[in-house]
Amino acid sequence: MKTHIHGAAPLLALATCIAAIPAHADEADSTIIVTAPTATDAAGERAAQTPGGTDVVSYDDYADKSVVSLRDTLAFSPGVYLQPRYGQEIRIAIRGSGLSRGFHMRGLTLLQDGVPINLADDNGDFQELEPIFFDHLEVYRGSNALRFGSGTLGGAINGVTPTGRTAQGIYLRGDVGSFDSVRGLVSAGVAGDNVDAWGAISADTSDGDRDHAKRRSLRFQGNIGLKLSEVVSTRFYASINNIDQQLPGALTMAEALSTPRKANAGAVAGDQGRDIDSLRLQNRTRFDWGALTLDVGGFVNVKSLHHPIFQLIDQKSTDVGGFFRADYAAGPVELTLGGEIRRGSTDARQFVNAGGRRGALTLDADQKAQTATLYGEVRVRPVETLTLIAGGVYADGWRKRQVNFSVAPATDGRIDFDAFSPKVGLLLEPAADIQLFANYSRSAEFPGFGEVFQTIGTPPVSTVVSDIRPQRAWTAEIGTRGKLGFASWDIAFYRSTIKGELLQFTTNPSIPAATFNAGRTLHRGVEAGLDLAPTGWLRLRQVYTYSDFRFRGDAQFGDNRLPVVPKHVYRAELRLGIDALHVAPNLEWVPDGPFADYRGRVRTPGYALIGVTGGATIMKGIDAFVDIRNITGKRAIGDISAAIAVTPASAIYYPVERRAISAGIRARF
Repeated sequence: MKTHIHGAAPLLALATCIAAIPAHADEADSTIIVTAPTATDAAGERAAQTPGGTDVVSYDDYADKSVVSLRDTLAFSPGVYLQPRYGQEIRIAIRGSGLSRGFHMRGLTLLQDGVPINLADDNGDFQELEPIFFDHLEVYRGSNALRFGSGTLGGAINGVTPTGRTAQGIYLRGDVGSFDSVRGLVSAGVAGDNVDAWGAISADTSDGDRDHAKRRSLRFQGNIGLKLSEVVSTRFYASINNIDQQLPGALTMAEALSTPRKANAGAVAGDQGRDIDSLRLQNRTRFDWGALTLDVGGFVNVKSLHHPIFQLIDQKSTDVGGFFRADYAAGPVELTLGGEIRRGSTDARQFVNAGGRRGALTLDADQKAQTATLYGEVRVRPVETLTLIAGGVYADGWRKRQVNFSVAPATDGRIDFDAFSPKVGLLLEPAADIQLFANYSRSAEFPGFGEVFQTIGTPPVSTVVSDIRPQRAWTAEIGTRGKLGFASWDIAFYRSTIKGELLQFTTNPSIPAATFNAGRTLHRGVEAGLDLAPTGWLRLRQVYTYSDFRFRGDAQFGDNRLPVVPKHVYRAELRLGIDALHVAPNLEWVPDGPFADYRGRVRTPGYALIGVTGGATIMKGIDAFVDIRNITGKRAIGDISAAIAVTPASAIYYPVERRAISAGIRARF
């Protein structure tokens, strides 16, 4: 399991104090335990070959938590900003990706077992990534995600499920907690000489920590692997999701701070929600000739979305795609060449929202999209301690709509995009377990359906925004990671100059936000992790993120800071004890809240949330755990839907999670 260290100003004092604690090893115990490499170890080795910010998170890192969303798995992943809204709905951003997109997801490539779950227009629902299933998660920030064919500002997150070889036997997990929350998991894996299989079912239900925030889900994940010969192996994957989620909506600042349980009146009246039924099938076949390996595969995603909000959105989509990746290694030279294509078709209909039910039809349109990438990278090691890397991603795509019916003016349209994003970098290893890295890269993000087709003008017309263009950025990054004694660290500094950043602002609380290309913006920051383990019973994990995102000489907003993401975020967890019995208090500290508006006149207050997790071994193979959050019942604002101008009546705020207690049992046979 890879540990993570995050250091910056708030970390140094803690690091100094812990460093002063002597490491009392039992010198009389000279037993050496040798364990076989795991899938997580292999992922960590791949990450260590990347000249930039990467992170691998093992299931063991979050096993004691109530695993509801990616927020519970990636809280200690450097540079990943995660802010719960309600239930499984979170804001997720890396380096300011999708900065003003607080719903669905943009600016990141999300994958499961190496295959994107993003739809063909690059948008998607991260709720379809169920972290309770994963063996580990891989986080590649920014252009470091080139190995996944990603060319976005934020990078990629890949959730990797177990196989019958990595998770043999039966695994059971059950959680109960506040707000009538119940969650369960059953998984099993078997393996033979040439065949292995793994499958799991999870179920989840909760009333939520706010009114009108009930959720329910039933999910299946499974895969079957076949070894066809000494050269050829293949694996088939299946994923089924049935997710129902009520939406409590946003509140005013006064409501969020005084009555955080409250739901937005409009959300209740419209019985707003997001219900998803999806089926994903995929295959990956590998040809291994020693120095050369080739992965090829394909996938199909079938999805139904029932989404009553300002209107009732009813969408049925089918996305198909294929991919290949070839890796060649000979002496000091390694080569990678890969490509992917995704093509999707969506039957998009909208109805009057009659209390969460279909009213009159208002729009019927056929939406089609395609995104394709071709990427390559060469890594040369002229000397043992230095690796030079050069590569790039070429991407093109199009978005198209044909309107079959609309009660309001609406037009057909198509828009095409293409971009090339190069990258150069170096990785220096001056000593064992110590790395220095630097890279310079370009990124490009294409608009999705929601950005290409917008309702604008007076009277309003739903039309293609022909002048919307891709968001492009140049990013410079330097950093270091490694391990020295009982300390390990992962620190990266980055600076992104962005042209045409896709930003959104709320024009009317009852309709979706509008999207525009900003002129020039700047994202710069620090992604730092520091992990200290001076003894076998003491471990301090820390992450610190500094985010300075702002306009650059904008005609309307000058050099204002961009809203939504706070400047400083610090998290820490102190684990006391051993696997058989341990307790781990934790802290999330935001000294100053972010701005809520583009004018930079209203900002939210800072906060500190305190929690604790713990675990104990009941008997061999059976463990109990507890997770207590927001112990003090702190009332604070977590996420924001940005607006140009904010008044006390602006309902754009989401409160942090209320005090909650959950407990459960894990068993492996």
